[in-house]
Amino acid sequence: MLLSGQLVSNQRSDRKGVSARVRKNGVYGFSSTGTYSEDAVKRTLKEAEANASFLEKNVQPIKGPLAPIPTGQLLRNDDAIDVEQTFYIERCRELDDFVVQNCPELVSRVVGAMSDTVEKVIAVSDGLDAHVVTRRSYLYIKMVAMHPESGPVELYDIVGGYGTFDQHFSDLSEAKVKALEIYEELMKKREGVHPKPGKKTCVLSGALAGMLAHEAVGHTVEADLVISGSVSAHLLNQPVASEITSLVDYAHTAFGKPVPLPVFADDEGVTAKDTVLIENGILKGYMNNRESARHFGVEPTGHARAWLFSDEPLIRMRNTVILPGKNTLEEMLVSIDDGYWLISSNNGQADMTGEFMFGVTRGYEIKNGKIGRAILDTTISGIAFEMMKTIDMLSDTVEWGSAGFCGKKQPMAVSLGGPAVRCEITVGGRM
Repeated sequence: MLLSGQLVSNQRSDRKGVSARVRKNGVYGFSSTGTYSEDAVKRTLKEAEANASFLEKNVQPIKGPLAPIPTGQLLRNDDAIDVEQTFYIERCRELDDFVVQNCPELVSRVVGAMSDTVEKVIAVSDGLDAHVVTRRSYLYIKMVAMHPESGPVELYDIVGGYGTFDQHFSDLSEAKVKALEIYEELMKKREGVHPKPGKKTCVLSGALAGMLAHEAVGHTVEADLVISGSVSAHLLNQPVASEITSLVDYAHTAFGKPVPLPVFADDEGVTAKDTVLIENGILKGYMNNRESARHFGVEPTGHARAWLFSDEPLIRMRNTVILPGKNTLEEMLVSIDDGYWLISSNNGQADMTGEFMFGVTRGYEIKNGKIGRAILDTTISGIAFEMMKTIDMLSDTVEWGSAGFCGKKQPMAVSLGGPAVRCEITVGGRM
């Protein structure tokens, strides 16, 4: 990472090991080790079996086997090799030099690179034995300028996606275009105003709508959290959004193209399939592992995933997206007399009731159907299913994001997205 041209961080790590999970009469024993060898595999299996036996004696287990699933092998050929650290640094310096030459009104800047690869060899007694590799690489840019009254204002964005760093950034044309876009938006933001607080008619970008769908809706329909009492526990087959709204967690292909982070098999050896969560406003299903699928009497579709070898598989989202509609973005903006066009978020949180609050770092006023002044950082809040019932327009294009991590006891690489969404939402601000 370069901070105003100075190299302040240059890290590389490699973690490998073995884990095993054993099911015995409805309880699970788990064990892991950082040693990667045949002896380590045997030892870890014995420890996991011993842990399962201990639990079986001390808790009342769920009796009975899991439903059978398809067996076989899934081998993904992947011979890509990560590049040397110098390549990352050279690309960051080239992009930083471009920013210096073309963005003169900045008080500070950050240019950084990130790449991660997760490789797993999965062997199961019932299901798919699989070799899976997930790679993603990104360049990120943050720019800071001075607002005449509010002090420093900043904007941040990312380019990249699935694949190795050299595959994405053999040249920096995309990153340079993104840098100019950030700078142009920041120059507007440094002249920006605070939004007026209250419930407003807004257009949310696809990225922001996808973030809300992931955090405020997606987690409430993960089956382990449903069983624990999330708001979705009693809403199955009931309306939770407007009739034009559908939400799907895709496995590996959406709209005829690969999704940003394809998943072909999960860590339980289950073949990954698409999971319809909301269809035409009706809550249709939950995301399950094999155990919760048994509980609900449904087919598992591949949601059990772990990040590190030392992590136990949990029910996780994969590529969660609101399906597009029929409107253009221009039609949506023109339809609003007094509201906001909200584009980017930097943080946020939601609980199991679906109540959420997100920070918004980029947005504009909408006055009489036209884009107005940029707004300064603000927040949006609400209750997810109530907000989704107000959706009355969806754009005809989808915007994806895949650079972040989803946190649920452990990180996980996920992607999310959606079309631009017109809805009612509470905006923070100043009178």
